[in-house]
Amino acid sequence: MTTRILLIRAVNVGGAKLPMAEFRALLEELGARDVRTYIASGNAVLELDGEPEPFERAVEAAVQERYGYFREVMTRTPSELQAALDAHPFDVDDEAYSYVSVLSGEPSAEAVAAASAVRTGDDQWQVVGRELHLRYANGAGQAVLSQEALAKRLGVAATARNLRTIRKLLDLAG
Repeated sequence: MTTRILLIRAVNVGGAKLPMAEFRALLEELGARDVRTYIASGNAVLELDGEPEPFERAVEAAVQERYGYFREVMTRTPSELQAALDAHPFDVDDEAYSYVSVLSGEPSAEAVAAASAVRTGDDQWQVVGRELHLRYANGAGQAVLSQEALAKRLGVAATARNLRTIRKLLDLAG
């Protein structure tokens, strides 16, 4: 068994309802153990046998079948997520303004170069491996930078969590 931190993109926003009790049950039905969810934005810490990618695809398919919408699922081990947190390249005045966006894969150098054309204002971003680091000058609600536009240019799916949430998920993972 391996501890994994699971993030599902864009749930409980825009009509994509996913009750966390039902989500925990779904993850357990698919073979996860000791499932713990954190806030209603698609975060779970769980124990998993085997490779993560087939499990991620199974969760995507089950969510689409049961709830009628497709959302990407990505997992990381606690050490991978801690390394991403440690690699955050920006000064952190407020953890609510700084994010780690977990990517579905590592973007190519060409894709990163293409993403540099995205308008960002005073917001900042940097790709480090399979994560996109974001720093919003005035908070995500006032952002010029669009994670969705960056992800599209990078050619990968992305789901962002602020540093406070990342730390809480790491705490839950033990």
